[in-house]
Amino acid sequence: MTKRTYLILICASVVVLLSMGVRQSFGLLQTPIAQSFGIGLAAFSLSIAVQNLMWGLSQPIIGALSDKYGSGRVIAIAAVFQILGLLMLANADSLWELHVSTGIIIGIAGSGMTWAVLMSIVARNVPENRRTLFFGVVGAAGTGGQILIVPFNQYTINAFGWSEAIFIMSVVMVVIIPLAYVLKGKTEDHSVGRGQAESLLQVLDRARKHSGYLYLTAGFYVCGFHVMFIMAHLPNYLSVLEMPPWLPGTAISIIGMTNLVGTFMFGWLGDKYSKKYLLSILYFLRSIVIAGFITFPISEYSVLAFSFFIGFLWLATVPLTNALVGQLFGLKYLATLAGIVFASHQLGSFTSIWLGGWLFDQTGSYDLVWQISIGLGILAALLHLPINEKPSETEVPQPA
Repeated sequence: MTKRTYLILICASVVVLLSMGVRQSFGLLQTPIAQSFGIGLAAFSLSIAVQNLMWGLSQPIIGALSDKYGSGRVIAIAAVFQILGLLMLANADSLWELHVSTGIIIGIAGSGMTWAVLMSIVARNVPENRRTLFFGVVGAAGTGGQILIVPFNQYTINAFGWSEAIFIMSVVMVVIIPLAYVLKGKTEDHSVGRGQAESLLQVLDRARKHSGYLYLTAGFYVCGFHVMFIMAHLPNYLSVLEMPPWLPGTAISIIGMTNLVGTFMFGWLGDKYSKKYLLSILYFLRSIVIAGFITFPISEYSVLAFSFFIGFLWLATVPLTNALVGQLFGLKYLATLAGIVFASHQLGSFTSIWLGGWLFDQTGSYDLVWQISIGLGILAALLHLPINEKPSETEVPQPA
């Protein structure tokens, strides 16, 4: 481990912290923007849902560009477009501007500053036996944004209004651009081990035939469904229940604080124990926590307890899932393959964000979405059990 390795780890963590902190604040914006525009909750929920869908659909392409042209360029360009999208949203005065800025521009830009790209950078700069641990560090940094950025954004929304708060977010994002220089480099510069002679198309063909990769992809859909439903709709859920105005931001911050511990711990465990079993345990425990939350009467204390336990399980799936993809297929195309898995995560996010808003507008309740979340968690736990964790065999033509 060199000084540059630690510098890369720090810069990657800061990029994730800032980009995810801003992204995780959109749930706080739902009610004030809906009230300002005189629209139903489903309308802005659709914008956030499209954001997550575009983030996911563009992630494999952005990952491939990162593998080919270098991470630094991708991160810097993504940061610029994120800033432009936020500025457009801050000045929006029509519904189509909400959808284009929040949904399309910010959605695509986000794919250049999150785990598929950043964990591939970390992977090629750390020892293999500590890879999952350091994936856990970067994953935990994503919820550092919940601890630092989300409460700050809650304060600016309450103090200055939603438009001014978004402008402040855009200024904060400028910090990412110089960090991108430290994170430059292509995957080919650091590739090690098997599969170096394979083309991207060969690896993609191998992945689509690998049942374990398909199970991982399906399981990550459930992760996205859980995380973004809670992130986008928990603030409104608590508001409808007439909970104190400080509680939504506090709940999200607690999720972030306990996730720091959970993601780091499961990253450490992933270097020592079976990743598929750890993932199965995580999804099953999520279902138990959600079931407990909706079964007992909702109070300030139950919300804080739920936030504590769900936060411990929050993004602990990320280092384990990305590390298992690297374990199966190597590092050369990790950003691309992890990007495809992440696309499934974002499809889950799109589903839960839109479905939550639509069902709430139709029924005035989130009960059905909570129940679906429980069932999906159990399904994901079962899907990970048959995964074969041995490295996938490389099919490279042999010399005559």
